Amino acid sequence: QVQLVESGGDLVQPGGSLRLSCSASGFNFSHFAMNWYRQAPGKERELVAAITSDGFNAGYADSVKGRFTISRDDAKSTAYLAMNSLKPEDTALYLCNAFERTLSGVYEYWGQGTQVTVSS
Repeated sequence: QVQLVESGGDLVQPGGSLRLSCSASGFNFSHFAMNWYRQAPGKERELVAAITSDGFNAGYADSVKGRFTISRDDAKSTAYLAMNSLKPEDTALYLCNAFERTLSGVYEYWGQGTQVTVSS
């Protein structure tokens, strides 16, 4: 059974930090690119950060560049999103996504999300 379970969301003051975790099971984690998306009420889902399956390349939305860092630990089948200098506009449900494209097709899995609220 494929599972992606996010954790680490919380209420934090502006300027604070959080580290989100995405624990995977039921598939070959090391073969998949891992992505973090976020969705705020009334807004479209936004790709925040992505890391390749080999962990060598990562990319970020302009809105979080320099503040967020994505990483992965294949031994633990876990992806992380370290978030610093948080702003109220970072408030959203953060979702973990696993993605693999092969010759036989595309495989994509989603977690249920973890809520991040940035407020004083």
